Amino acid sequence: MPFAREQMSAIDKAPIKAPVAVDFMGLTTDEQADRRHHGGPLKAVHQLPPATYEKVNAEFGLKVRVGTLGENLTTGAVNHLPEMTEATVCIGDVFQYGGQNEKSDNDSVQLRLVQPRRPCYKINDQIGQFTKVPNIASWVTKQGIAGWYFEVVRDGMIDADLPVYLIERPYPFATLETLWQLTNAKEKFAADIIEPWLTIECLENSWKTVLAKKIKQD
Repeated sequence: MPFAREQMSAIDKAPIKAPVAVDFMGLTTDEQADRRHHGGPLKAVHQLPPATYEKVNAEFGLKVRVGTLGENLTTGAVNHLPEMTEATVCIGDVFQYGGQNEKSDNDSVQLRLVQPRRPCYKINDQIGQFTKVPNIASWVTKQGIAGWYFEVVRDGMIDADLPVYLIERPYPFATLETLWQLTNAKEKFAADIIEPWLTIECLENSWKTVLAKKIKQD
């Protein structure tokens, strides 16, 4: 739909109940107006914790609803398991959405976490429809609560209220919370702190470039 600055955008999402097909480019019924910066195999599906909205609303006294910031998926914790947030998910994690159990060999979608979302000015413009609070995107970046992008490991159908299974965690050290702390830090770090991140094959390359610049030079 028409957006701020005389542009088009599909940032404003609404919940749906019908099943949706997912292929390597994401949800087949989803759209991105700016295909240079959004969408594609390494930004196929965007997930955002509901806690992000709680934090934004509490910080700025707002009532921003889920879906406003462009995410495709949100999840809720069950059975006393931890919420999916930047503190509990890792680069390289593979999640299965649906199925009767882990690694169910049906048409359940499997998604691999490959990078955080970088907040941009569109978050400011989107929330700016309701408030004059300046540069919320910068605050979200500093907090590291922008959610994350998946690449699609296995096509399938996705629907509301499906169970979600963590089926692979090859890099348990690589939480998004830690990644944001490293990339936002003003100081540099010893090579043994940064180099393990550079060996993560699925981490999107621009993040590796930022991290490589954080290594102390002897």
